[in-house]
Amino acid sequence: MESRQPPHIPITIFTGFLGAGKTSIILSLLPLLPKDYKVVLLKNEFGDVQVDSQLAKQSSLTAVSEILNGCMCCVLVGQMETALREIRDRYRPDRIIIECSGSAFPATLAFQIRELERQTDNDLRLDAIVTVIDAENFTGYEDTSPTAKMQASYSDIILINKHEHLDDHVLDILIDNLNTLNLDTPKIKCNGRNGVDPNVLFGIDSKLFRDPIPQGIEDHHDEVKTLTAYRGFLPTCHNHEHHDRESCASHAELNVDKGMLESALASLNKENVWRVKGFVRLDSAIWILNWAFGRYDLTLSKGDISFMQDASIRLTIMGDKYELNRKPIPAAVKKFCADLQVQVM
Repeated sequence: MESRQPPHIPITIFTGFLGAGKTSIILSLLPLLPKDYKVVLLKNEFGDVQVDSQLAKQSSLTAVSEILNGCMCCVLVGQMETALREIRDRYRPDRIIIECSGSAFPATLAFQIRELERQTDNDLRLDAIVTVIDAENFTGYEDTSPTAKMQASYSDIILINKHEHLDDHVLDILIDNLNTLNLDTPKIKCNGRNGVDPNVLFGIDSKLFRDPIPQGIEDHHDEVKTLTAYRGFLPTCHNHEHHDRESCASHAELNVDKGMLESALASLNKENVWRVKGFVRLDSAIWILNWAFGRYDLTLSKGDISFMQDASIRLTIMGDKYELNRKPIPAAVKKFCADLQVQVM
């Protein structure tokens, strides 16, 4: 890692498909850094349910800045430059970490940072692009997601996460597949929830994307559709579009039955629903739910929960754009909504 108080602010971009474990890896780095090392996270989230940002705010990060309701490599492309300048001027951190949305292609972000390098005389500077791979599910979503392939192809480091769930033979096949996409980039296995040594990730001084964008890689693949699911005391909702009012009716009962929640999550089809995250009220406490490709975690929320004062469930459902745009919505999603008595907006 570079020496204390570097003459510039290095920027590390974390990319990776939905549910790969980017937030968990970023948070696992923090306890391994010097106590006075200031890190600010610039976090891009789908939808307006700030789930990962809530987790991040419960950590030792100096600050968390958020860009919501879109992908900052395309529709929100101008907001990143503004956010980076504000972070520099307000906090002057030792490092900025950018966590992209699951469908972001890092080339667009990297070129913006290269332009900022010139504008700020290298005060803001790209250090590395790190791609996190979900070892369990990469082979499945790589077949249908051009973005997942591009994320793995244009990276300084590939982190192989969740590999402990695979046997050696399946892991070897995955690594062979990654080598086909990107032979020269180092591939590092994460140490479970302990993540990876920050000395491996920081101080890379990336050489990527210093030249004009190569022909054929500039396109952004808008593959992800998000739905918002809500249960509680809904405000007047005549301005919202409802996919299925009858089966996704709102419900005023606040506490969620954990068994019903587990059953509803188990019913989802991970071929068209890739991620569910948000907040649920269990036993009169607010818990952060993270579900990805069949596995889920619940973490007690210790932050501001005033937005849940009249609600029992606020979730963002993410999945295949073509499938989730269908009307009526897919049967598995309809059943999920009915089981939890949530309204989809």
